[in-house]
Amino acid sequence: MAISADSRQLRDGRPFDPYGAHRDDPYSFLADIVDAEPVFYAPLLDAWCVTRREDMVAVLKDDRSFSARDHNPRPKVALPEDVSQMFRTWRGAGAVAVGSLDPPEHARIREVLNTGFTPARVRAFEPTMRAIATDLVERAAVAAEFDFISAFAVPYALEVMCRRLGVPDSYLDRCRLWSEQRIELMMLQHDTDPDRLREWARGLVEFGAFARSLAQERLASPQDDLISELLHDGKAGNTLTADEVAVQIPTLIFAGHMTCAEALGTILFQQLRSPGGWAEVVDGTIATRDLVEEGLRFDSPLAGMYRTATRDVVVGDVHLAEGSRLLLLYGAAGRDSRAHACPAAFSPGSRSATHLAFGHGIHFCLGAGFARAELEIAVQAIAARMPGLTLAPGQLPRHRPVFPLRALTELRVRL
Repeated sequence: MAISADSRQLRDGRPFDPYGAHRDDPYSFLADIVDAEPVFYAPLLDAWCVTRREDMVAVLKDDRSFSARDHNPRPKVALPEDVSQMFRTWRGAGAVAVGSLDPPEHARIREVLNTGFTPARVRAFEPTMRAIATDLVERAAVAAEFDFISAFAVPYALEVMCRRLGVPDSYLDRCRLWSEQRIELMMLQHDTDPDRLREWARGLVEFGAFARSLAQERLASPQDDLISELLHDGKAGNTLTADEVAVQIPTLIFAGHMTCAEALGTILFQQLRSPGGWAEVVDGTIATRDLVEEGLRFDSPLAGMYRTATRDVVVGDVHLAEGSRLLLLYGAAGRDSRAHACPAAFSPGSRSATHLAFGHGIHFCLGAGFARAELEIAVQAIAARMPGLTLAPGQLPRHRPVFPLRALTELRVRL
């Protein structure tokens, strides 16, 4: 029998706080609550959290009952009106990225975007990924100790994504800054100096203008890059307009590099602290692909994604009214005991690394194959050049308060 949302309570009144008490380890809290309340309300997120894999898959398959339009996190505090206006319109009037589109609009845009990430195009780009990884590993290796996140993970993921798109290298630092400004505004938790908020919002306006300018350039003068492919080389003549491409560019840059960098941090951290250490990757005891898949399962770089109920629905055994906001906790799906024998153990090669790190259904990550190749190539380059890698002594790294992203603040390592 389904339970009304109005009567549903957390087991002992504990709030889910992924920005504070549960920032570094949300999974212990979720493991304690999942059997009693697989769907629970989180006041701090103003959303119903869905923790079981089967329930998430059901939601992600039901495009009629659940909308992706409002899938991003919202700032917790009110923004000044001018900042709010810039934040709403920085992509362009009425512009919507593919991740926020519902059927039927979603299908046409998605079909063209998919052609840029076919297995053949991923394979063709792998030498570029490898060259970028090799260069960055060599540069990082000049220091006996360094922060893996800032020295390798972030610059590698950013350069790979921007190079595939066709973003000039001279814009890499600005793309990183614009992405950070978007994070700050989307995930704002506390009152902040209005002038700083305006600075961030103006940065996003610049981001949108840059994307539109780049799309127009490639429309007039195509090059060997993804933006040109979307404008000129669509399957069966299906292409996007310059305005449609410009809307997707910031999302591809943001999502394409942030999640990859975060996954690399998690993969390296968990393997370095495991009993076998990095030596098991270097000598081939652990296959690169197995390590990547287990890293994605164990701590998904995107802990969850929001959906909105378009009508009264039942999720799990909870009645939710039309307009209810749900947070599908992809990371929790990777720890679901119904799908994994030892969900809390990091064990590459156990053949149980099923996960929802790339989502499911029509919004399954269109760059999943690209991301997997990117992660595997990075791990291979690090293992080849840094066979003796270990964690630097000191406190364990912490996560940034940017939920639902799972981003380490830093990861100090030694050669």
